[in-house]
Amino acid sequence: MNEFEEPSFLKWKALLLCTALIFNLKTLIMKKTLLLIATVVIAMNFAYSQAAKQLNFGLIGASFEIPLGSAITVGPAAFTNFDLNHLTVGAKANYYFDKLFGLPDAWDVYGGANIGFGIAMNDNQDSDLDLGLQIGGRWFWSEKWGVYVEVGGGKLGGAAYGIGLTMKL
Repeated sequence: MNEFEEPSFLKWKALLLCTALIFNLKTLIMKKTLLLIATVVIAMNFAYSQAAKQLNFGLIGASFEIPLGSAITVGPAAFTNFDLNHLTVGAKANYYFDKLFGLPDAWDVYGGANIGFGIAMNDNQDSDLDLGLQIGGRWFWSEKWGVYVEVGGGKLGGAAYGIGLTMKL
């Protein structure tokens, strides 16, 4: 078993505590929502620690995917739009259509939803709960590395686009 397969409860706990301190969430409802998301992500990390995980990092966001089976992933995410007028910290879930479409192993096509707390980065907006949807695709050029393209939209940011790298852990 290597270091990426072992549960990392302390890392998750430290990340969540730092996030809460840095962004000083404004309402108790938002704190409870974020705590619920974090609890689910931590529990899934323990339950599925032997599954392959993926780290996505792009121009305007990053996410960590934890498989819940062969076609569903969930995990923490942080993203914004190109205007940089808010930062959303939360979770996203995706369903992979690979088997349905009969795609080779090097390709992924997915769609999903995201939820988080959107933190206003300027005085013209309010921080609020952010809900959104996304679709995307991924191509792996090796066993470990790939590139992804994603299009989505949400309550705070409107339409958002992403491109970046994926690393299988």
